[in-house]
This record gives sequence, structure tokens and C-alpha cells, in this order.
Amino acid sequence: MNILQDIKHIYFIGIGGIGMSALARFANLKSLHVHGYDKTDTKLTKALAHEGMQITFLDSVSEIAKLGLTALETLVIYTPAIPKTNKIFSWFLANEFQMLKRSQFLGEITKDTKCLAVAGTHGKTTTSAILGHLMIACDMPVTAFLGGIAENYNSNFISKGTEITVVEADEFDRSFLTLSPDIACITSMDADHLDIYGNAAEIEKSFNDFANLVEDKNNLLYRSGLPLEGQTVAIEEKAAFEAQNVRVENGGYVFDLQTPSVTLKDLRFYVPGHHNLHNAITAVGMAILAGASTDVLPEALASFKGVERRFSYKIRTKDIVLIDDYAHHPTELNALHQAVSEMYPEDKKVIVFQPHLFSRTKDFVTDFAQSLMQFDQVYLLDIYPARETPIEGVNSNWLLRLINAERSSELPPAKLVSKAHISEVLKTSACRIKLLVGAGDIGAEVEQVAKNLKNEG
Repeated sequence: MNILQDIKHIYFIGIGGIGMSALARFANLKSLHVHGYDKTDTKLTKALAHEGMQITFLDSVSEIAKLGLTALETLVIYTPAIPKTNKIFSWFLANEFQMLKRSQFLGEITKDTKCLAVAGTHGKTTTSAILGHLMIACDMPVTAFLGGIAENYNSNFISKGTEITVVEADEFDRSFLTLSPDIACITSMDADHLDIYGNAAEIEKSFNDFANLVEDKNNLLYRSGLPLEGQTVAIEEKAAFEAQNVRVENGGYVFDLQTPSVTLKDLRFYVPGHHNLHNAITAVGMAILAGASTDVLPEALASFKGVERRFSYKIRTKDIVLIDDYAHHPTELNALHQAVSEMYPEDKKVIVFQPHLFSRTKDFVTDFAQSLMQFDQVYLLDIYPARETPIEGVNSNWLLRLINAERSSELPPAKLVSKAHISEVLKTSACRIKLLVGAGDIGAEVEQVAKNLKNEG
């Protein structure tokens, strides 16, 4: 790993990001002195500090001066989400420190390993978390960098060796083209990040460029129906890796998995939703291609607990089911609706949704309206801007009007809600299934909402 030769210190600008923090944990494991900046102190940054990393939340050059870092012994990693006006970023740049984007660093540290890369506009985090868990359970020398907190490990970084790496291949900013995958999958290729790509054709081209990084096309798995070359994955549909005899038992799936080399009977998987079942089939397929023991895989898959904010149960009683989910694209909302409808067909469902990005809302506003319309009761938070500045006329009121224009008169109209009133509207809703959904800071409200609803009970 030549990139870390002579490096004693590593500084992460945006260390609290889910992908950045996994890399910070890797550097910490390598006994490097890990420092970082983020704008907000969170549960995750507190965990990193507890693990011995030095973190500041003040964007000031004086914060770096205290550390006494030199350009020869320090590597700086930054997230593309950091604005170029950031003072710490500008100081490192002006003083000619070696600086890499997060994706470049990930590419460097994985290129001399057997790299298992999970790509797709949806499903990356769950698939890579399942895959990492399967490989660990099969006692394989793997390090996994995850885009979410795997509940089995309470971490986004799991390590049992360095010969194999599991990574999320992120299409944002074409980051995944910095990787050298030996085995890969593409779970989906829906239009997204149109602020980066411009149109769906460019996204498809980028995924094809990624697919071409895999030399042996038998080592590329993809969802059946995508315009790719490799081995297909499907549910109850002819494919190289096919789930057959799928049934729901005790809140989970039981199925047989037909693969080119072996048939695994009565596999059990306890994360709801056909999209998650696809993710599980894909992860099992990649594990088999990587040489995992098919004798161990069934028990390993059944023991997978899930990923935080991916159909995460916060309350599950006879009166209330509260589910927290990261869905932020119409396709993901449709998948979420399918999952809750399959698990709770008789119960009414209320969703509190926080749109993520002005550009995504603008690009898919009609699709968002159609997806949200399926729920019995709908509340919208204001749009979470993340890295963006507002776009005139693009707001939650616009989306609200579209939902209500076509919503059945038998259902209550969709309404706006503030974060302060989420608990109140969920308490007063007659719907048993209550969903908090979005990729923004709605996730920070979940624990308090769950506490408020439990107190009500």
C-alpha cells in the first residue's frame, strides 16, 4: 500500500460522513494518527473520538496549527461534499499537502486486494453489509467499508484481514471508476444524480464503464433486465442466481437459491422487501464467487440483522409499528411500500417523508408524488438541501400540491409538518404502521420520536 508509505498522520475533511468515517476507522486500525474536521458533532463523530481520533468542528486554520502537521508525513482525504470555501481545505491545498478524494483513497487501498465492489443506484449499502457479514461468518480475511451501520457489528467498518475488501462502488461524481474490482455487482441503474450526469443515458454509460472494469464477466452479477453482460440475479424468474419457492414465514423470507454451481435449500432472510431479497441473493452470489463456504452461508444469511435506517424497526407492538428508512428516490419509496404492504397487508400506513436535494425533487417530482400517493396518510418535511442551494419554485409545497391533486377523496390530504411536530402527528394518526423516511437529518429525530410514542403507550 504505497500510498501510506512514510505517512504518520492522516486528516479527513468531512470525517463524520458515513463513507469517510469507515476510512478513518481503517486508518486508525493501521496505527496512523487520525485527525479530522466536520461541521457537526454527531453520534458517529462521538464514536470516532471515543476510538482515539482527534476531531474539530471549527473550520479554522488555528485548529490545524495546533497539530503541527507536515506535508511529508501527512495525507489529507476530503469528501466532494466539502465546499471549496472551507478554510481547512484551502490551507492544506495552499501548503501543498498530498490530497485525495475519498474515492481515490478507497481505490488506492483496495487495488492490491481481491476487491468485491457493490454498485447500483439503490441497494449498495444493504448488499455490501450482507456480503461483508457473510464473508466474516465464513472466516475469510476480509475488510468491509460500508455506507451504513451494520446492526450485527454496530459499525460501518468490519475487518478480519486485508486480503479481500468489500466496498460500495458509488456512482456519484463517477467515483466508482477509481476502483479495481475483481468481483462486482450492479443492483440497479435508475436515473439519479442528474445534477452530475445531465441525463439517464450518461448514467447508463457510467455503469457500463464500471462493468468493463471487471475482466471476467462471470464475476459480474446484475439484476435481470439491465443492459449488461455477466450473470443475472432474479426472484422467481430464470436467471443464473434465482430465488425460487419464495414464501413469507415469521416476518422473513424462506427460499431456495439456484446458482450455476449449487442449489441452497430453505435459506432464511429477515429483512423485508423484494428489493432486499434481491440484495441478499446478490450478496450470496458474490460470496460464492469469492470462495465462501456454501455450508456456512445459510446460517450466516439467517443471522444478518440489517442496516440502521434500512427498514429498521424502532417499535413493534400490537398497537404501533414504527419503521425508520433511508429511502430518498421514488424507486426506493415504491420498494418500501411493497415491503410494508407484504408484511402488513391489513394495516394502514402513515409516512413522514423528508425530500433530499432540490435537484432530485425537481427531476423526479411527478414520480415522487405517485410513490407517496400509495400511503394512507402523508406528511412532508421541508427539502433537505445537503450540498445544494435552493432552486426557485422547488419546495415541499410544490410536491404536496401534486400529491393532493390526484389523491383519492377518501384519503386525508397530504400535509406539511415541522420536525418539532412529527411525534404529535404520528400519535394522532390512526394508522398502525408509522414510517419515518428520508436521507437527510430526519434520521436524527428517530430516537426521540420512538421515545415519545412509547411514552404515549
